[in-house]
Amino acid sequence: MKPIYIFLIFVLLVLAQIYIPAKMILDQEAIIKTGTAYKFKTRPVDPSDPFKGKYIHLNYDITSVLSNDSTWTNYEPIYIALKTDTLGFAMVETVSRDVPESGDYVKAQVDWYNTYEKKINFSFPFDEFYMNELKAYNAELAYLKAQQDSLPNNTYALVYILNGNGVLDNVFINDIPIAKYVEKQE
Repeated sequence: MKPIYIFLIFVLLVLAQIYIPAKMILDQEAIIKTGTAYKFKTRPVDPSDPFKGKYIHLNYDITSVLSNDSTWTNYEPIYIALKTDTLGFAMVETVSRDVPESGDYVKAQVDWYNTYEKKINFSFPFDEFYMNELKAYNAELAYLKAQQDSLPNNTYALVYILNGNGVLDNVFINDIPIAKYVEKQE
């Protein structure tokens, strides 16, 4: 091969390596700028392994919904139409195998169908919150302590939703972003 062709192939590879991550970042930023913000109540994390690396694994209050349709299968896509409760937190309005015609929705995945309770258990694709590794352990402790607090609704995740996609923007403790909350505790 001629050196010019090798150089052109190299340039194309470099451009592809820049374009793909840049597109992913820009898509996420577009959701944050134009999507609808929802507050998702969180539950205590699994104390045996709340961190894997430099992120907090979030458990949400809404992880199941009643359904008499027992044909749901594991890992099947599910569309969750959202609404807010009187306190402004996200709630499941409906679930479907098809994209809802109107309103905000999230594409998630069925974990399993509980035939005894007639519930669809699902997981959201935005259950990991990455943060500075130096603050991660202190954030874990603050998050667990806040979960044990008697105040309801004191920990939540702010997620922007647009066309079935969700972007986790931040995690809050007592309406303070978790990184700032940890700094105040130090």
